[in-house]
Amino acid sequence: MPAHTTPDLTVRFPEVGADAPDQDREWCEVTVDGEQRRIRFHDYHEIFAVPGLYESIFHEHLACTSPHVVAELLGQELRAADVDPSTLRGLDVGAGNGMVGEELGKLGVRSLVGVDLLEEAAAAAARDRPGLYDDYVACDLTALTADERRRLADPRPNLLTTVAALGFGDIPCAAFVTAYDLVETGGWVAFNLKAEFLDDVDRSGFAGLVTGMLDDGVLEERARLRYEHRRSMAGEALEYIAIIGRKRADATLERC
Repeated sequence: MPAHTTPDLTVRFPEVGADAPDQDREWCEVTVDGEQRRIRFHDYHEIFAVPGLYESIFHEHLACTSPHVVAELLGQELRAADVDPSTLRGLDVGAGNGMVGEELGKLGVRSLVGVDLLEEAAAAAARDRPGLYDDYVACDLTALTADERRRLADPRPNLLTTVAALGFGDIPCAAFVTAYDLVETGGWVAFNLKAEFLDDVDRSGFAGLVTGMLDDGVLEERARLRYEHRRSMAGEALEYIAIIGRKRADATLERC
């Protein structure tokens, strides 16, 4: 595959065939200011440290559509329910450097708190999209401190988004449930998962969690869309499912 270049930054994707690695082991070669290194796609702390690298890998070369697709689907359901996006107070979980938050801002959401496990993500959001978030909490949602919980809860969130972040261990089920339970009852939820993570053979835990929440009325599904999230490093389509819903009750950690 050809190299993609920006000033002082070159990203090269190796030719792969039948032996292409699984999605969570994909990698590329990156040259920054003449220094070359190999970076795994899930080594987000390294990716966020380089301005423009996340966008170069996932959006310019691999054609990731998820931030736009999920936000657009959310917008459609808000319009159908006659909800003004400016009334929403969002928790953007797995926020990274703010690409989803930027789409939510275009939608009209004015109050946003970013949440990510990595300090490097918080720094990248401040660098790449300053002022986008009212607050950005770098934390482990499975082990919140009292101050972290206060910062997440004080805005009284009525919207939860988590895009391209579930199912690979980056945000486990328990972390998703903690964030979900911080959202006001009646609030909106927008997330996506790799399609196979909602299949019966799923080992991530999300198939059972999401199915149970829907069956028990904890989450009311308003829309579901199967679509191409991005291309793999081998050029194959990676299919995801986006779900838009409304919270009807807490999920509680006992579900995980």
